[in-house]
Amino acid sequence: MGIRAALAKPVAAWVHRQTRQWASRPGEVQLRTLMRIVQQAENTAFGRDHGFAGIRNYEDFKKQVPIRDYEALRPYIGRILQGESNVLWKGKPAYLAKTSGTTSGVKYIPISHESKYTHFTSARNATLAYVHQTGNASFLDGKLIFLSGSPELEEVAGIKTGRLSGISNHLVPAYFRTNQMPSYATNCIEDWEEKLERIIDETLPANMTLISGIPPWVQMYFDRIMARTGKKIKEVFPNFSVFVYGGVNFEPYRARLEESIGGRVDSIETYPASEGFIAYQDSQYDPGLLLLLNNGIFFEFIPAEEYFSENPRRLSIEEVETGKNYALIINSNAGLWGYSIGDTVKFVSTKPYRLIVTGRIKHFISAFGEHVIGEEVEKAIHAALQQFPETEITEFTVAPQVNPPEGLPHHEWIIEFSRPPADLPAFALCLDNQMRSLNVYYDDLVSGSILRPLRITPLRHGAFVQYMKSIGKLGGQNKVPRLANDRKIAEALQVYALTPCQ
Repeated sequence: MGIRAALAKPVAAWVHRQTRQWASRPGEVQLRTLMRIVQQAENTAFGRDHGFAGIRNYEDFKKQVPIRDYEALRPYIGRILQGESNVLWKGKPAYLAKTSGTTSGVKYIPISHESKYTHFTSARNATLAYVHQTGNASFLDGKLIFLSGSPELEEVAGIKTGRLSGISNHLVPAYFRTNQMPSYATNCIEDWEEKLERIIDETLPANMTLISGIPPWVQMYFDRIMARTGKKIKEVFPNFSVFVYGGVNFEPYRARLEESIGGRVDSIETYPASEGFIAYQDSQYDPGLLLLLNNGIFFEFIPAEEYFSENPRRLSIEEVETGKNYALIINSNAGLWGYSIGDTVKFVSTKPYRLIVTGRIKHFISAFGEHVIGEEVEKAIHAALQQFPETEITEFTVAPQVNPPEGLPHHEWIIEFSRPPADLPAFALCLDNQMRSLNVYYDDLVSGSILRPLRITPLRHGAFVQYMKSIGKLGGQNKVPRLANDRKIAEALQVYALTPCQ
């Protein structure tokens, strides 16, 4: 056993004890977090505008601070971009995470000196939770890779700015850098396909033990390795034992990834965001991700069905229930206040508080009042894949077809199969039946002949990669939306279509 593996076990035990302590006092920990960050931001422009000096409890806070999205926060962000200090948080941000919003264009999310370290420590603690529970620490002595964006940063108003994954590379401590891959020079390559080839050059001769990244881009890495070597990943990297992922639901990709690997490996799911590290998988046996209540973030939850109403309820952690969808709102030591990050979550446990990500609050299909959400389409395709085990998918997205050339309107499932089902119409019918069982409104529309059953448009091999490349979002941390209420993405993908299912 190497030095890293030997040291990891006592540190993992210590982190586990600390986690149990704060997880057992959720309301107390969250209220203390709220009052601390409000006090620290009292003399900022935002704090003065919203009467932070007079806030004594959560009820006061709700009266003073409205829910807002990025557009509502933009005036304050604009002041930061003009070089002003003490706007949303004391001083200037340590970094600005640059993201591409679907409606807001480029977004700049502040990361403060206080919040920056939580992006690494949370990922570290997720790994240590795994070590503590399984006893497996040997992977820490091998080579680790995180498939990410470029760590090269620009300066905006004197603040280092870049993608979150690139910023995170700068927060990795020295004791991890010696076994981190790829090299800095390779990681700085902007062209994803060129970068991937260089990563493979560097990793093929290495003892890779942990691989991390968003599943579809990891699959692309695996595909290229197998094409070069003619071997499964476990033959190339026999000591590879831990896969760390986040950003998308793993289940639609699991079968193909495990076939590429040559078997199952342990996995750790994380929930990082530019706005803060939200949660991570703390158990290999219990479902859901542990919500990080002591991470400098005070969380609020709005019932998803109330989100677009005039006065939605705002709930604290102790008011949520299992099995219900909530829009996630954060207030953080990075200076985000009443901020809707756009995700919906559902709690699967309250002792401790564990959740799953169910979709995006603005990513749904409701062209006819059906309000289909991401969780439902992912559950449906997972169930269909189980019934058609010969089938593997590369990627998919769903959109409404309101005015088809002929026949009734329908939902169009646009799927790139890496291995198509033996009977595509039967697969489509199975998928439709799953959707009808999951969403009563969709079922009513189909049974009432308002909609016809869903239609599948299969795409040729490599379609989603070509599409992402065409819009400048190939690789790194970019994701294809699972569903949309318009046909912008669906229409762009039609050029890659094979014969649709009839």
